[in-house]
Amino acid sequence: MTEHAIVADGLTKRYAEELAVDDLSLSISTGSVYGFLGPNGAGKTTTMRMLTTLTMPTSGSATVAGVDITDRPAITERIGYLPADPPVFDELTGREQLQYVARLHELGNVDARIEELLARFDLADAADRRIAGYSTGMCKKVGVIGAILHEPEVVLMDEPTSGLDPRAARTMRDTLADLAERDMTVFLSTHILPVVDELADTVGVIDDGRLVAEGTPAELKRRAESAESADLETAFLEVTRKDEAGAAEPAGMGNGE
Repeated sequence: MTEHAIVADGLTKRYAEELAVDDLSLSISTGSVYGFLGPNGAGKTTTMRMLTTLTMPTSGSATVAGVDITDRPAITERIGYLPADPPVFDELTGREQLQYVARLHELGNVDARIEELLARFDLADAADRRIAGYSTGMCKKVGVIGAILHEPEVVLMDEPTSGLDPRAARTMRDTLADLAERDMTVFLSTHILPVVDELADTVGVIDDGRLVAEGTPAELKRRAESAESADLETAFLEVTRKDEAGAAEPAGMGNGE
C-alpha cells in the first residue's frame, strides 16, 4: 500500500477554449477522507473524471493507488466511483444490479456482502423490485453499494448524500467513516458542507479550475477573515469570492499560507 493514495502533478484539462482544470496538484494520504469543494462549474467533476480514467488530461500527470491514470485496467481494479447520477439499469432489480457489478469485478461468493450492504442501507425489502420504481435516494444507495462492493483501495464519490433522507444520509456518513477506518481512501465532492466538516481530514477548494485553498476543516475556519466563530461555509464563501476582475481572491488559506 502506498503512502499517498492520490497524487496529481500539474493536472490540466482544456476543452477547446475552456480551461476546466488548471495546473492542479494534490497529494492525498492513504486512509484519509479528502473533501473536494468548489462552486458549480469549478472543475470538481472534471478532476474526478480524470482521476478515474474517464477522460484524459490535456497535460500533467496523476497516480491513484500507486497506478498511473494512463493504465485504465489497473486503475479500475483499485477504485470505486460514484458519479452524481448513479450508473444503474432501470430494468434490473437492485439485487440484480449489484450482482452485475460483482460480475464486472469478477468477484466470487459476494452474496453475503450484498445482503449486508442492502440491510445497512435499508434496501433489503426493495432489493427484488425493479430500479425503475426506485426513488432518487434509493438509486443513490444502490450506486454507493456498487462503488464499494469490491472493497477498493480508493473510492471517489460525487455528491453521495444528495437525494437522501436524514436517516440514509447518516448511514452514508457512518459508512464513509468506516471505510476510512479500514484504510480505504475517500475522495468526496459535495455541496453539503457539514458532511465535509464532520468527515474530512483535509479539505481542498477548487475555483475556476485552480486549487485556491487546502487544509484541515479547522485550519480553513481559523484562517477565515470573518468572526472567530466562522464555520466552514463562511470559509468556503470567502476563499471563493471574486474580485472585480472575476478571479478568486487569494485568502491566505493555501498550503503554508
